Amino acid sequence: MQTNSYLKESHKLTDAQMRDFIVNGHITVKTDLPRSFHETIYRKTQELTEKEGNLGNNILPRVPELQAVFEEPAVRGAFTSILGENYAMHSHRHPHQNRPHSDGQGFHKDSYWGYQKVRHHCPRWAMAFYYPQDSPLEIGPSAVLPGTQYYNTRITENNDGELALSGEAGTLTIIHFDLWHRAMANQTGKTRYMMKFQFIRMETPQAPEWNVTDPHWKLEDVDPATPGHQSTWRHVWNWVAGESNGHSTQSANGDLAKHIAALSDDNADVRSRAADDLGTLGESAAEATPLLIQALRDAYEPVSLNAAYTLGAIGAPAVPHLIEALSDNNNAARRMAAYALAAVGEPAVAALSEALQHSEEAVRLEAAYALAQIGSSAESALPALMERTKDECVEVRRYLAEAFGGLGPIAAPAVPVLTDMLVSDDDGQARFEAALALAQIGPASSDAIPVLVKAFNDENRYVRDNAVLALKRIDTPEAESALFDYLLMARWCPITNRESTF
Repeated sequence: MQTNSYLKESHKLTDAQMRDFIVNGHITVKTDLPRSFHETIYRKTQELTEKEGNLGNNILPRVPELQAVFEEPAVRGAFTSILGENYAMHSHRHPHQNRPHSDGQGFHKDSYWGYQKVRHHCPRWAMAFYYPQDSPLEIGPSAVLPGTQYYNTRITENNDGELALSGEAGTLTIIHFDLWHRAMANQTGKTRYMMKFQFIRMETPQAPEWNVTDPHWKLEDVDPATPGHQSTWRHVWNWVAGESNGHSTQSANGDLAKHIAALSDDNADVRSRAADDLGTLGESAAEATPLLIQALRDAYEPVSLNAAYTLGAIGAPAVPHLIEALSDNNNAARRMAAYALAAVGEPAVAALSEALQHSEEAVRLEAAYALAQIGSSAESALPALMERTKDECVEVRRYLAEAFGGLGPIAAPAVPVLTDMLVSDDDGQARFEAALALAQIGPASSDAIPVLVKAFNDENRYVRDNAVLALKRIDTPEAESALFDYLLMARWCPITNRESTF
């Protein structure tokens, strides 16, 4: 995406809207495009689909009017608020059909186009759900489970708590990539289309990019039935506001002994609330660390999530215990420990760098993931990360590349190892992450231009697309020339068909 210099502050989200997105994981945006515009998109999509089948990733060149939807100031302003000014549209997009009289879907999270990735709690990825036709309940719009972007498991049954994303033609909802969602049953005789587009944050936040009036986290207007995750929400808010990890916790008074006792309660909701309340105490809750470490294994995910972010709020005193938890036999507990270490931030970097040398693959994986989430505050880990780029565990290599991307331009010394990964790694996802990292490093990746040009022939379509993105962000005459050469070679005529071949 180009710099959004024309955006007005009024186009961006307010504090209240950002709070709502952080808590619930979705926000609906209204565009000023006329109804006839959306009707044209619906008609063209219907006609082309009948002739050619699902248009898949080619929906944008086949129906180029869609680009105007994403150029709308309200849409650009919302994405800028959530993903930062220089966010990018991912090349995977899909026109979802909900056919007449369908039964709908079960709730799910999207995969990363077949890749396996640890879910991000901070908004690094987002999706847009756009409807070109009216989408009342009976036509089967998408539904979401608000607030579930932080859960790997379903904590409700029978679709309890679902919210239909219904609306008139032109309705566009932005969701956190990891929000649980589904297509509802279509009870009509008309096909419902929903265009799903994906977007990537390219830079670690340095300051709030929404229409901020108060940079401090406040809880307002949250449904009392929503499980409380104050430490998680506050961490995400501070992250998108550009506050360094490990320096944003605001201690509050509280009954430490009462909360510690409640961590052992038989009622899961009581345990969850206790773990969350301890997070308001910051480092003064360090006495609770052993019990919070145990809570990382709690079968009720809201408890383990709250324990993780409370340990993150405790900070440096919790780091040795969390590093030890990376070796836990419980997979979920290991992952929660990694989330906690990422939330600790810079005070955990030295220990995580050492954990990259651990003999167990699972420990190295979680350590690499945590460093990738810490971002620029993990600069001192750069030598340790570079040392592991030939790790025999492919998942470790993937997160090493993601960590370089999270560091951004200061990871310029890693450009040679990333170019080597892009050329020689036999794992498509590792090459994808390497190319994306070079894009996130930006102009400092200019030495990689020859390798990025070769990546235009990679067998993986998304590696190719990230190579294009990297050259765009490197933005030198050499990179621009390579992009034009590729365009002239790969250009595709969207109006060529069997009836009109020239």
